[in-house]
Amino acid sequence: MNQNVKVTLKIVQSAKLYRSVWQNLAVWRQFKVMGRLNMIASTPCGLAGETGPRCIIPSAVKNKTSGEEVKLWKFKTTTELYENLVDFLYVLYFRHLLVNPKDRRVVVCESMLCPSQFRETLALVLFKQYEVPSVLFAPSARLALLTLGINVGLVIDLGYTETEVVPVYENIPVIKALQSLPLGSKAIHNLELPVQCSCYLGLRLYSMLCLPIKLQFQVFSSLISVRCCFVTTIARAKKIHNVTIQGADKSELPAPPPGVDYPLSDGRILKVTGHVREQSFEVLFEQDNEEISITTMILDAIAKCPIDMRKELAENIVIIGGTAMTKGFHHRLCVELYHYLKQPKYQQQLAIKLFKFHKLPGKENYIGWLGGALIGALETLASKSVTKEAFMATRKLPDWCSLGEEGLESGDKSSPIGRTI
Repeated sequence: MNQNVKVTLKIVQSAKLYRSVWQNLAVWRQFKVMGRLNMIASTPCGLAGETGPRCIIPSAVKNKTSGEEVKLWKFKTTTELYENLVDFLYVLYFRHLLVNPKDRRVVVCESMLCPSQFRETLALVLFKQYEVPSVLFAPSARLALLTLGINVGLVIDLGYTETEVVPVYENIPVIKALQSLPLGSKAIHNLELPVQCSCYLGLRLYSMLCLPIKLQFQVFSSLISVRCCFVTTIARAKKIHNVTIQGADKSELPAPPPGVDYPLSDGRILKVTGHVREQSFEVLFEQDNEEISITTMILDAIAKCPIDMRKELAENIVIIGGTAMTKGFHHRLCVELYHYLKQPKYQQQLAIKLFKFHKLPGKENYIGWLGGALIGALETLASKSVTKEAFMATRKLPDWCSLGEEGLESGDKSSPIGRTI
């Protein structure tokens, strides 16, 4: 090969090399300005009789005008919610499930505190837009017990925005003992914790070149929080709380665990320090101004149940929700239950000596869906579901907070009927 050709090739390769370097630097600058990693709740979906969901997708749709992702639960009007649900269900039916909605009955696994506006709008979309034969709205607490084959259980659902504790006795939720707290994985993602970031250019010539920049991340991605962070022990947590909450000397902090280098796209490296890995999930166990936490909610729910139910509920604890999949969460929760049980407030009310936790047949983030898949395979599904004719007559669904069925019979839209399955 001619020497001039070799020189020309080297110049072209050098130009491509520097162009790639500056492109990576530009991407890094854009990331620095944003300084945020978005995370939203997810929706599992699949067919009845299957052992796992076919897809678990974010509960969000793209705005047609702005092109930005909009969470399903963030809406201003019912019309906006209706349009978002139409687009969201289109993705589920025709991109993931690949089935005709007119041929399939629907089972919706819901929270017992789901707003009636959201439920009724979802039913309207399913019946009017997709013409499904019937819809069954079932509480996820009862569906979780169905997968275990038990009738009694204390279901703890740790979701994205809130945590619910639902006592279920003989397949009947004890409504007066239901506990709820706006505390979930969203509280972890909203923490402002210092994270060390570096940008590697991804080229052999510049493999040792990095740009360390400290940023404040208001939102943690689900991958980072699940893969890098964990729940520490109660002994180390007490020492951390003495420094972070009570203002003790920082020298009393225990030695942090080793940090983790988490690779991102475009050659970026997120350096998660040991303090961030250990302290991120402490917000779930901290008490608020009313001295309420996830642990105290469980004890309060048991205390509000009749005396003859308490022992069985304490020995049949079921933990569901994606937040519960964090490493060390189950052990920490169990230790804290015994710790708070010794306090005078609960020692006088509860005579419980043992807590037992069920091992689920699947992952915590889709165990409610698994119970819905079991119900969907039953021959009695049609008799328990709401048909299109019954719903379109009143535009109301069965609701547990109602005392009768006056709204369905008289057509009064201001009175929903009892929510049952």
